[in-house]
Amino acid sequence: MEFQHELIIPNEGVPFKLFIFEGMNGNYAREKHWHTSVEIFAVQEGHLSLFLNDQEYPLEAGELIIINSNEVHSVQAPHKNRTIVLQIPLKQFQDYFTAQRFIRFKSAARMSGHQDEKIPDNRKLAFFVEELYNVYHQEGDGYEFRTMALYYNILFLMIRDYRESEAARQEIHASRRLDALSKITSYMREHYREDLKLSEMAALFGYSEAYLSRMFKKYAKVNFKSYLQDIRMAYAYRELMNTDHTISQIALDNGFASNRSFAKEFQKRYQILPSAVEREKRSKK
Repeated sequence: MEFQHELIIPNEGVPFKLFIFEGMNGNYAREKHWHTSVEIFAVQEGHLSLFLNDQEYPLEAGELIIINSNEVHSVQAPHKNRTIVLQIPLKQFQDYFTAQRFIRFKSAARMSGHQDEKIPDNRKLAFFVEELYNVYHQEGDGYEFRTMALYYNILFLMIRDYRESEAARQEIHASRRLDALSKITSYMREHYREDLKLSEMAALFGYSEAYLSRMFKKYAKVNFKSYLQDIRMAYAYRELMNTDHTISQIALDNGFASNRSFAKEFQKRYQILPSAVEREKRSKK
């Protein structure tokens, strides 16, 4: 199995991640990957194709598809498109988990040929996803309340119209392969400011250190330390871009041992020092 784990960090101040698909200019392919979050692709213009378990689901303007938690998928966008992507943490649905800690959603794109099943009308969900994007980015008066109202409307529709009451045994089994790592990475995202060690994490979740190390390399394609640094850097970068906190404060707030270690890691990843980013921000004010 050759696929990578995608680290998802919510947008600042909200419990979800919302953005325009990075393959909007076409000539784009995203290889097989997976993540814990539930994901919605809503195509506004053009078209692209999602691949789930190697089955192709072409999407045209006005169509959407729901990618379930731990579902291995890839994307191909050969032509220009405008697609809104909404990523929702799995824990948002925890009150609706089955006894197997499992929840699955359907969408019209995945149900062609299922004449015996009620197919949900995607237009309403697509409208709310687009409206959520517009309101969130326009930042008008009271947009915070409207943003969360639209978000909860989306969650409501997903539970009412898209949740599957039963799932095949093989689907649950396939999800279980990645669920163990999902629990661990979720814990790491909640405790990344702490001094997390591989040995301690292994003991906490009932694995040997060697087994947990192999699990990261197999399903995340990086080692434990690199994954932890990915989380810390993602949050630190967001804080650097969206606050006036000092670099030293940002480093310590996000689990780095020192300002120097933060700056070294930042430069390695972004080819620029955080102090240069800070100066550029000040110059634009």
